[in-house]
Amino acid sequence: MPRKARRAQLLESALEVFVAQGYHSAAMDDIAERAGVSKPVLYQHFPGKLELYVALLDASCDTVIASCREALASTDDNKQRVAAAMSAFYDYVGSDSGAFRLVFESDLTNEPGIRERVDRVTTECASMITEVIHEDTGLPDRAANLLAVSLVGMAQVSARFWVNDPGEISKADATALVSALAWRGIAGYPKHD
Repeated sequence: MPRKARRAQLLESALEVFVAQGYHSAAMDDIAERAGVSKPVLYQHFPGKLELYVALLDASCDTVIASCREALASTDDNKQRVAAAMSAFYDYVGSDSGAFRLVFESDLTNEPGIRERVDRVTTECASMITEVIHEDTGLPDRAANLLAVSLVGMAQVSARFWVNDPGEISKADATALVSALAWRGIAGYPKHD
């Protein structure tokens, strides 16, 4: 198998293992077995479990951030922006891969390098939203940033709650409910001239 394809296969297998077992319980043996390769093949691509986890975590963080960026750029209508950004989080968390567990539920966040990567999602998504709020409302950057962080928190926490216990609420309905709540709050800060 070509090196790039093998690496992708190993990452996919590792994601399944890390999502199912968490970092601490996952073993390189489990990942190699899931991928159908020997441990030496796994170690040819990744020097250790942490490096493998970090590769997955970085890719997962990049995915969330890119989705948020795309949602914000999709329209100039702020009500639709709120809905698009909320949908980006619900789509990510609701994905069958379960990759969100690496970003939002990691059992390794006590490690500074991991915590920094995980925090990057909130920081970068909130930074993009801060710009929109500041430009539209004229609020000082710190106030706009606090509102933006609150919106990001609302999105990821509610999406995680929904995915773990959706009950009778579809993803579309959950997204619409939380988007409406967020919009009713943020719309209270009127645009300035």
